[in-house]
Amino acid sequence: MGRKVRIGIDVGGTFTDAVVLDNDTAQIIAKAKIPTTHHHQDGVAKGIIDIIEKVLTENSIDPSDVSFIAHGTTQSTNALLEGDVAPVGIIGMGKSKMARGETMLKDIELAPGKFLKIYHEWIHSDSVNEVTVDRAIDTLKSKGAAVFIATEAYSVEDPKNEQFVLGRIKAKGYLGAATHEISQLFGLKVRTRTSVVNASLIPKMLETANMTETVVKKLKIPSELMIMRADGGVMSVAEMRKRPILTMLSGLAAGVAGALMYEKVTEGIFLEVGGTSVDISLIKDGKVLIKNAQVGNNKMYLKSLDVRTLGVAGGSMIRVSGGKVVDVGPRSAHLAHKPYENFAELKGVDEIKYIQPCAGDHHDFAILLSGGAEYAYTLAGAANVLGYIPEGDYAYHDPKSAKLAWDALGKAHNKSGEAMAREAMDIACEKIWKIISQMIKEYEIDLNFVELVGGGGSASVVTQALGHKYNVKNRIATNAPYISTIGVGMAMVREQIERSVINPSSDDMRKIRADIVEKIMEANVKEESIEVAITVDKQKNILTAIATGTTDFKQTEFENTAISQEKMYSIARESVGAKPETPVSELGALGKFHVLAVDKLEKAFLGLSKRRSNTLAVMDSDGIVHLRKKHAKMQKTTKAALHKDMLPLLDELSLYSDAGQTIPTVFALTKTKIFDYSGLFNVAQLVSVMDLDFQFVEPSSELLLVMVKK
Repeated sequence: MGRKVRIGIDVGGTFTDAVVLDNDTAQIIAKAKIPTTHHHQDGVAKGIIDIIEKVLTENSIDPSDVSFIAHGTTQSTNALLEGDVAPVGIIGMGKSKMARGETMLKDIELAPGKFLKIYHEWIHSDSVNEVTVDRAIDTLKSKGAAVFIATEAYSVEDPKNEQFVLGRIKAKGYLGAATHEISQLFGLKVRTRTSVVNASLIPKMLETANMTETVVKKLKIPSELMIMRADGGVMSVAEMRKRPILTMLSGLAAGVAGALMYEKVTEGIFLEVGGTSVDISLIKDGKVLIKNAQVGNNKMYLKSLDVRTLGVAGGSMIRVSGGKVVDVGPRSAHLAHKPYENFAELKGVDEIKYIQPCAGDHHDFAILLSGGAEYAYTLAGAANVLGYIPEGDYAYHDPKSAKLAWDALGKAHNKSGEAMAREAMDIACEKIWKIISQMIKEYEIDLNFVELVGGGGSASVVTQALGHKYNVKNRIATNAPYISTIGVGMAMVREQIERSVINPSSDDMRKIRADIVEKIMEANVKEESIEVAITVDKQKNILTAIATGTTDFKQTEFENTAISQEKMYSIARESVGAKPETPVSELGALGKFHVLAVDKLEKAFLGLSKRRSNTLAVMDSDGIVHLRKKHAKMQKTTKAALHKDMLPLLDELSLYSDAGQTIPTVFALTKTKIFDYSGLFNVAQLVSVMDLDFQFVEPSSELLLVMVKK
């Protein structure tokens, strides 16, 4: 038996990529790329099957050594954009006219001219029986419904009628779903709408999942096939069959998962830069930021990563007017069917022209003619001229051609080629930074802590330029072109439950924690690997539990000081933007974690004076910084003394107002884990969740508490 491996597969619009990773070290063993099989009779499943067989065969990997296999796909997103969905029949139930109206949805516009067809039947809750339900199903089927949902007011509290209807749907041999399976939040209309969209995807997604799962089993791969979710985790095929909507927007999630798991980004902006667009996401405290997704203009009970997409990337074409560059993108050379000047072997420039690449575009996109062929001026070409792309990079080419092309463009406007390239790069950076600055403000990120991390094939085109222009730390991810595929291969199994609860009690906390653990273990996750985070949204009265875990958990013993103290202090200074001479002290260490205080001078009051500010950095023995917090203090304690020791510091760092006490943000460190309690708002909630997290910890076990004043 050989070493255990993980396989990640990313199904893109043009190519299907795969990586094989060593399960213990995350070292890349193999990479593969084949065209995505959109037009095959088996669809994208054929490409997934082919690439699995390819990496196994070409790398002599025994299927029994595959400990994890997952794929990410844009299939559900594409199905919605293209209107390739099944018509849905709604069986609505309730006891009021209002409930009937909430379940009676209109057709949903997915894209201009593309609609999800919806049909509706109503049954009073007191009249739900085999006769009325079968009649409703038959009526909906005759109208054109291909898949069905059961929805009832307050079913999140009592789902028995929805379960009965779903049983009848399956008994008649049809596909269906119930709204309480999709969301446990009140809000009948949104819950129904989310379930309708989910149901419309079931036939298409089942076809791919069934074919792919069959091949995985046929190859005798022992690991269950996992599918990428929109929130950056993975789920089992069994779960995807019930909730395919969770894969919507998962294509954007894979790259961020790679940044978290492979690049160990804990505070920063991740840029996944392709040929046509850049996906921008923010990572805070080692977590991705989540928002409610929408289909068209319709709100869903679906959590997805907050990823902002902009039409600026390596292949973005250049607009020139009035003797200067006026815009970059959103039209790309790919969509205009023009090769990049960056990758050409130009001998000269015969002519420069300005075109309208596609209907509705401006007429001032620059192209050049050379040897009878036309080439687009691109942002990648500008980056090569400016020296941002290192030799050996995916976007690199001998800059002679790019310089020749841009010199000709500059000469036509009485400038140097480098000046024109700089104009283009500045415009691109300003457009990207506008979105980044919005996210930094929205999520209250300290710019001193921000690091730009570039992924994707065109990562080098913009990442370093942005860093230079805005004086921000930056780097290119290792194996940047494959970062999404790596993210799929390293992703954790994830489950989430949201419930509508006003002022959740300790019993509410215990119940949701038990339910989320039970749910994630259905995916064969190892119980000892499970981590649960519970948060409370006071404004919306939503109690949320998120569980993550792995199917192949391996407990590792960590040495206390894998790197020198000098190196550790240097990393801590750099992580908070401090100068090399800034004092650093170690406040405490536990297992693989070290809590360091960086004593930094900062400008105060209009920059006329300075004040001393301690920033706490939590670093592991490998030199990876997991937390960076101002206005923070650390407390050593044990499990037995936890309540007694933490209360004075809680009181000191709390805020008090007419609304009562607002406790600080609290993190607890064991030898191997960081527990995040930032989503809790009072002492009772904190004590309750901590007691659950540490219920099996020995009383003498040490803990480190880090508290941050809000």
